[in-house]
Amino acid sequence: MNQKQPDSLHYRTRFAPSPTGLLHVGNAYSALFCAAWAKQHDAELLLRIEDIDHTRCKPIYTDALIEDLHWLGLEWSKPVQYQSQHTGAYMQAIEQLREMQVIYPCFCTRKEIREETARMASAPHAADVLVEYPGTCRDRSIYEQAQRMQDEPFAWRLNVERALKAVGDDVSWLDSSGLRHAHTIDHDIIIGRKDIGFSYHLAVVIDDAAQGITHIVRGDDLRESTGIHRLLQCLLELPEPVYMHHGLLCDIDGERLAKRHGSTTLKGLRQLGVEPQKLRAFLTEPGRYSWPFSDTDRDKILDVLGKRP
Repeated sequence: MNQKQPDSLHYRTRFAPSPTGLLHVGNAYSALFCAAWAKQHDAELLLRIEDIDHTRCKPIYTDALIEDLHWLGLEWSKPVQYQSQHTGAYMQAIEQLREMQVIYPCFCTRKEIREETARMASAPHAADVLVEYPGTCRDRSIYEQAQRMQDEPFAWRLNVERALKAVGDDVSWLDSSGLRHAHTIDHDIIIGRKDIGFSYHLAVVIDDAAQGITHIVRGDDLRESTGIHRLLQCLLELPEPVYMHHGLLCDIDGERLAKRHGSTTLKGLRQLGVEPQKLRAFLTEPGRYSWPFSDTDRDKILDVLGKRP
């Protein structure tokens, strides 16, 4: 397992948004954090569009996010990489993991998982039900798997116990301060979705290796995924990057900014008359952890970030 830190002369990181909606100020915060780190360490910054989810990603959002990033003043090495153009590599990785016998087809629906979990004495809290998996399909026979795969939709799940044994159980990840963190994987995760064939977890480790990413700078909401990514890197014999997880920008109620919550978009700010240099300065202030405006605070936003003196 390669645990050597990369040569500082060849640092490379990436900003990797998904075009499932318009970029909001939380996305801008992450992009600026990543760009600032790259500048500080003389690292190359790449832009990757994570668009494998054809059920949610739309070309109109891809064009919009690139326009927003240019308006914000970000620059990156060309060309932009699109995940949708590299699905063959993800399929090859699935086949490699199948040959290693560390993944299995899962036919369960979310409803079935909830019901099975509720029957277990150690059922997790309701908020965790959709992510915890009780192992229903793990021990199905090869014959049953083959029969059901012919007629039923299925996902590919990683058999975590078997995968950890395959790599010697010693799975940890390295942060930018030089500290190692043990993995916290406690259930079998989906690495091949029923609807699109792949998962974020699988695609991201393949892409990071293919692009030679040495340092991954991303939000703290992805910290729990890092152990999964390291396990996949070990299984597929991919290089080990260094990880940095930054704090998240929150709204006036202390909630993480998110597209699904209708957070303030960069397009909306641009149309309002916000100056990009003022927005950059505001979001990169030391100790900045909140966006203290609502979408109805138009005058307040313009007073702070607009062209008014």
